[in-house]
Amino acid sequence: MPITMAIWRPMIACAAAALAVMPVPAMANTPRELLTAAAFQTTDKARALVLIGRAITVSDRILAERPGDREATLQRGVAIGYRAKLTRSRSDARTSLAIFEALAARYPRDAEAQMVIAGWHLDAIDQLGGFMARTMLGAKAQLGEAALTRAVALGNQGAFCPGLAAMMRIRSDSNNVAEARKLAEAAARAPTPTPLDIVMKRNAIAILPALRANDGKTAAALARKLLPFGRMTD
Repeated sequence: MPITMAIWRPMIACAAAALAVMPVPAMANTPRELLTAAAFQTTDKARALVLIGRAITVSDRILAERPGDREATLQRGVAIGYRAKLTRSRSDARTSLAIFEALAARYPRDAEAQMVIAGWHLDAIDQLGGFMARTMLGAKAQLGEAALTRAVALGNQGAFCPGLAAMMRIRSDSNNVAEARKLAEAAARAPTPTPLDIVMKRNAIAILPALRANDGKTAAALARKLLPFGRMTD
């Protein structure tokens, strides 16, 4: 076993364990809070699906009162996409992409809209493999990477975009250490105005030791644990 792997594997387990025991906020009421809890603080699929269902219900209620609300639309799309990931529903996956693309067309300089499009393509490829993701869903690495680049360029207000991009880059290509490290370093220096910024800054800092050691494989393995539902046990 390479020395770097021997050193960093315990760190992967420790980082994943630390996040796994984080409590789900008792007062998670907004769709964003519910989805953050489902994706990053829940290890049980059934529990995650309950939280996702609640997020969809709340989003639908908001949209009934305020049609076209940007935040509710975004979180509804994310929730449906998360449900697709956990249940492997092609119809949900396609519905979520349609929501994201419409949102990006409406808000062309919205970093989050670009990030969810990037995540849709790159997560599908990671979960299904390139051929199956392209054949079954139309997912394309080139589109995902382009959206990820746009998200980072637009999202310079906090740690969310560079932190998430760092993990997605190294997960997609464990040889792309230089780019992933650049993004992770930026996230580590970035402000944290929202809970998601806090999560992504912490996660970027967690993968930095492996990236600084030029150990892309270990960084990629840890990134998989730290990305949404990476600690799911069933």
